[in-house]
Amino acid sequence: MRTLISGVRLFDGERVVPTADVLVEDGVIAAPSAGDADIVIPGEGRTLLPGLIDSHVHVFDGDLSRALRHGVTTELDMFCLPANLARQRRVAAARDDVADLRSSGTLATAPGGHPAQLINPELADVLGDAVGEFDTVASVDDVAGFVAARVAEGADYLKVVVERGSGQAALAPEVIAALVSAGHEAGLTAIAHALSAEELRIALDAGVDGIAHVFYDVPPGPDLTLLIARILAREVFFVSTLAYIEKIAPDRSADAGAAAGALHRAGVPLLAGTDANLWAPTHGDAMHRELELLVAAGLSPTAALASATSAPARVFGLADRGRVAPGLRADLLLVEGDATADITATTSIAGVWRRGVRL
Repeated sequence: MRTLISGVRLFDGERVVPTADVLVEDGVIAAPSAGDADIVIPGEGRTLLPGLIDSHVHVFDGDLSRALRHGVTTELDMFCLPANLARQRRVAAARDDVADLRSSGTLATAPGGHPAQLINPELADVLGDAVGEFDTVASVDDVAGFVAARVAEGADYLKVVVERGSGQAALAPEVIAALVSAGHEAGLTAIAHALSAEELRIALDAGVDGIAHVFYDVPPGPDLTLLIARILAREVFFVSTLAYIEKIAPDRSADAGAAAGALHRAGVPLLAGTDANLWAPTHGDAMHRELELLVAAGLSPTAALASATSAPARVFGLADRGRVAPGLRADLLLVEGDATADITATTSIAGVWRRGVRL
């Protein structure tokens, strides 16, 4: 099948092309060529984008389907229990009516540490299997075995919990550093779950590559300036999760947005992620809210779109997606209007393709 999207405004993941013809053939983007297309889709008054990549989710049954309906063609899961992960991977590999999936598998946390408070027998009905216990890390002696188990599990990156909640167990800084080092030796990008400035400093000292949330306890001022200087020195990326913070801590949403804007202006790589989960925010539609919040934080519409396309593809080594260019996967989102000027246009979906298959 040859599908031609003709005369469309194109955001290719990095730049805007006012008028372009984009040809999809055999699941990939092809160079426009002579010859009839089997399907011609008019692009006038529309914008074509790479399929969106949500850089922070937690996947349960039905979520990959919901995500794709909203134009999210790849989800990056940040904690999934083994049986559930195996099931979601089978679905993503076999079907084109669901989003693609990458995952950290089981995250690294202390016995009784976050998110142990969320894991309970009631989840068994949702997951369709027994929840049971999951691997934890009590000391440096456990690190090598934990990371080896994640590699065997097929983890695409390593997630480490730095959170120090009230009354909760937490990984010691030396254990966090050992996990990051072991993850790097195994070829895994290390991502820290940290929400506060204190947790962020521990993660930075441990040598992590990225932070799974924007912090929201440092208002604009000298302290924020000093913290961003330290972040720049460590060359880490941040996943925004503003839609999640808006849900769990609405009184801190403004500070989170200010931090996201300051990070972006300073040149810190910012990836759009929602922390969509079983409760709130929900998969797919949360990404459109995330993009709105990023623009409200000071990103241009095109910068926000890049944070959900080419930027996560580059950071997570997804070289076959995140841009619209010949030879790449035809993961595409077509919307009505000009999403490069009005970010809310991303919700006016006219078409979604995964691997060249239109939903």
